[in-house]
Amino acid sequence: MIYELRQTEKAAALFEGWQETLIWSCLQGVMGRIYADDLENPASALALLGDFCFFAGEPKKEVALYKPGQRLHKFMIMIPRNREWGDLIEDCYGKNVRKTVRYAIKKEPDIFDREKLREAVEGLPDGYTLKMIDEKLFWECRETEWCRDWTAQYDDYAMFKKYGLGVIIEKDGQPVSGASSYSGYNGGIEIEIDTREDYRRRGLAYICGAKLILECLKRGWYPSWDAHNRGSVALAEKLGYHFDYEYTVYEII
Repeated sequence: MIYELRQTEKAAALFEGWQETLIWSCLQGVMGRIYADDLENPASALALLGDFCFFAGEPKKEVALYKPGQRLHKFMIMIPRNREWGDLIEDCYGKNVRKTVRYAIKKEPDIFDREKLREAVEGLPDGYTLKMIDEKLFWECRETEWCRDWTAQYDDYAMFKKYGLGVIIEKDGQPVSGASSYSGYNGGIEIEIDTREDYRRRGLAYICGAKLILECLKRGWYPSWDAHNRGSVALAEKLGYHFDYEYTVYEII
């Protein structure tokens, strides 16, 4: 039997030292869920937020296979705490799993060059408009497939206003690039950044990223970054971050 933990601190020791803000969001009860094999003394647990699922503790098949109702037929990215969890995921999902890597970025609160970031924002080309995500844009992004992850994990705008933050660049009144919070936790956000395919390679993501980092710093928040490919690593480094290490993930269809 797998249980949803309301007292998420019961599983805190299993995730201790794992520098993933999505896990922090779950443990803090801000967003996401923690599931475990026991309500009082869990030995095995998973943290689920959006498309991401983190496994910790003792590797158990029933935990690896567990999908809450709303996740039964959706794409998932499973992140094992160690090799044993990875082997179990491969055994459980077989041909339905694709092993790949993501790239962890160091969490260094004091490394940003604010003047350089301000210069990046000031480099917005003519004809484009930079805006903060307000309530109107919150719902518009939610209904636009390519950029829905900028706001999709938040129940409503009130929650986004409390735990989220985002900026977009518009062209002719339409969002073409943006940087927002995929998720939020007490003290920061996890950045989600993207540009509409027909507007890529114009430096727009760099401008959005710079603006979002500056806005986070104003609030005393940390703008956490985790990269899904080398291009994302390169953009992060241009903004002042430093690469840490690559790690194994499993994409489940």
